[in-house]
Amino acid sequence: MTKKPDIEDDKKVISVRVKRKSDNKPDDPLLLFSQTDIRKFVTEFVASWIRGDIIIRFPTAAELAKKTPLSIAFPTDPSVNAELKIKEHYVDLLSIIAGIKPAKVEDQEKAISETFKMLLMFRSANRIEGKIISNDLEKRLETLEKTVKEQAKLVDQITGFLFKPKRTRQKKVVS
Repeated sequence: MTKKPDIEDDKKVISVRVKRKSDNKPDDPLLLFSQTDIRKFVTEFVASWIRGDIIIRFPTAAELAKKTPLSIAFPTDPSVNAELKIKEHYVDLLSIIAGIKPAKVEDQEKAISETFKMLLMFRSANRIEGKIISNDLEKRLETLEKTVKEQAKLVDQITGFLFKPKRTRQKKVVS
């Protein structure tokens, strides 16, 4: 006698697909900062500079004339004052990032990368004065205000319990 396969037996079967890892492909490198992180750093850097929270000491023409890593990192043109050229390059990058100057998506990403490199260069050369303030400052301030209000309520409650008027019993006077 042969047994008919039950429908319930079919439901118990689990199909699994195994993907084999290719031996000739290297693993993706683990990056310290993602593109999103870099965008955030650049946004905070640029916003802080525009607000005046930081001051960038751009290299002078005399400094750029010397062979330093800073002078190699920035394009120089002998026909134009090198000091102005670097500032123009920086403002040009910011114009692309902000969308003021039309550019392709690839050019925008390149401008973000170049601005990030400039941020690193300025920071490593100790050319940034002030603090780069995070964009989430407003959110942090709102959270702080909410916490202060909650603590004020708790203080009021505690004060109310501590200084509650005592009930006094009136003694009956017998006459």
